[in-house]
Amino acid sequence: MSATNPEQQAAADRARRIVAAVQSPATEAADHEIMADDGVRSGGLTFSQQDTSSGGSGRWIRVLILLVVLVAIVGGAGYAGWRALNHMGDDPGTSMMTHTVQRTDLLISITEDGNVESASNVDLKCQVAGGSSILWIIEDGATVNEDDELVRLDSAQLEDQINQQKITYEKARSAMVQADKDYQVAKISVDEYLEGIFVKELQDADAQITIALENQRSAQNTLEYSQRMFRKGYISSLDLESQQFAVQRAQLELDSAETARDVLTKYTKAKMMEDLKSNVETAKARMESEKAAFALEETRLKRLEEQLDQCVITAPQEGMVVYANEMGSRFRGSQAVTIEEGAIVRERQTIIRLPDLKKMQVKVNVHESKVEQMQPNVMRASIRILERDLQGTVTSVASQPESTSFFQASVKEYATVVRIDGEPKGLKPGMTAEVEILVADLKDAIALPVAVVVEQRGAFYCWVKTQEKVERRPLVLGHSNDQFVEVKDGVLEGEEVVLNPRAVVADARSGEDDAAGAEPTDAKEKFGEAPANLDTPAGGGPPSPGPGAGGDRPSGRRGGPGAGPDGGRGGGSGRGGFNPVDIFNSRDADGDGKLSGDEISGPMAEGLSEIDTNGDGEISLDEFQARMRSSRGGRGGRGRGDSGGRGGS
Repeated sequence: MSATNPEQQAAADRARRIVAAVQSPATEAADHEIMADDGVRSGGLTFSQQDTSSGGSGRWIRVLILLVVLVAIVGGAGYAGWRALNHMGDDPGTSMMTHTVQRTDLLISITEDGNVESASNVDLKCQVAGGSSILWIIEDGATVNEDDELVRLDSAQLEDQINQQKITYEKARSAMVQADKDYQVAKISVDEYLEGIFVKELQDADAQITIALENQRSAQNTLEYSQRMFRKGYISSLDLESQQFAVQRAQLELDSAETARDVLTKYTKAKMMEDLKSNVETAKARMESEKAAFALEETRLKRLEEQLDQCVITAPQEGMVVYANEMGSRFRGSQAVTIEEGAIVRERQTIIRLPDLKKMQVKVNVHESKVEQMQPNVMRASIRILERDLQGTVTSVASQPESTSFFQASVKEYATVVRIDGEPKGLKPGMTAEVEILVADLKDAIALPVAVVVEQRGAFYCWVKTQEKVERRPLVLGHSNDQFVEVKDGVLEGEEVVLNPRAVVADARSGEDDAAGAEPTDAKEKFGEAPANLDTPAGGGPPSPGPGAGGDRPSGRRGGPGAGPDGGRGGGSGRGGFNPVDIFNSRDADGDGKLSGDEISGPMAEGLSEIDTNGDGEISLDEFQARMRSSRGGRGGRGRGDSGGRGGS
């Protein structure tokens, strides 16, 4: 910083003299001399010997006046320092702190806090349907080996269910066996009829036909013999008729036997086969049904027996026992879960977490502004846990941000996992770790302190001190850490840059571009072209300008003469009826769209240099609106002024 100027030195001397006078009471004449001298220097404040009596009241009056003079002097010194600070930097000869640009090795890293956890974490859950209660559980934090018993759940209800299920299971097995036997009998019945009963009935039918045929032939022979005997007169006509009837009966019996055989082969066999086959299919369906029912009951019994086995939870691997306690949240409506003996656990609820202590990792949350720099399986990290320095590798980065509480809804952080190298001893899940992730190791790079860089309008600048002036330089930046930022272009090695330019350079402190470097904003470049199918007002064509829009006035003045309060809304009206355009029009007497000469008066004339940004000695409507927005904090116009820039360091 610059050396102490004469005004500040004189103010400090006066202050020391007054303080010495107050703290060390001297003679009446010495006090009067000090007060008279400082009264003249601080604006003509004097008093005589008669103003301070030798009594106690006079001394208190003198002390009060001394304090008032002291406050005035200190205020004057502060004002003088403020003016010196505001004008510092306009003259390159003014003393200011600078930094010499040089090449250096720059280590870029990201440091975050996280928690240690196991890379191989086994969750042991309650597998009992409907849940159960804990009868016994191993001590939290105990180290166990594979197959060690960890938890024993209540199994009384399961044992009752298993006994009941065994009864149902045996009934289902009995029904299945009976159905299978019935099916086998039905199949045998088909073969029995086809190869036995039907053959026998067919043979019986054939026998009846043979007998009837033989009876018919015998009766016919007897009839022929009887006829010869009748002609010779040996028998009577009655005997002959009787023999004729015997022949007819034998013929009827033969026809009946043949018909019975035809019915047996054509109809009875087919009917019996269909009936027997139907019995076979019915028996088969019943058998399948009973088998399915048996399988279902058997599955239920096995499931209950498996759940009974799940009532005793053993360790699948060696590790350290960690109870799966959960903290409740009144904002999310969840309740706390405590694992202990007698606690009721629901089905699929995690009871114990068994981390593998040989494979450990650290989970950290990286801010969204830095997550794009993360490269899994490439980046190395330095890990510090309880004064121990370890190393690791970034293994994964979440694709979605972590859920946050109501108070941190706007903070977006991504879970990043860093695997710890080797098999470190003595680490336990939940330990706090400080992780520094290496992003880049730059060699022989040009780097500047972060305080040197200022952001304006999305671009970055620094101020270089030359022999003639302080020059603003645009910068092309690279990586950065908490102290330095890499500069790819903009400054050269050996140049002097201003440290903390906002404190000593007016251009950097105002946050606005100077006239030489400012460029007008192109609306189409910033917002793009409007779609061709954009809806238009009724009647077609582009929207017509409203009153006072000034689109047809060659002078550029917005709003014609005598335009009412609604005229000239192009710049936007302020809140509560405040309209910068109306004020501008009221001052623009000649209606040329600019304020000049006598039209500029009062405070506007005193601040003309700040309002007239292009330095032409006149004030345009845009310059007037920009000034009004600046003085009103940006209200009443656009949300962000064209000349406004974002500050940064």
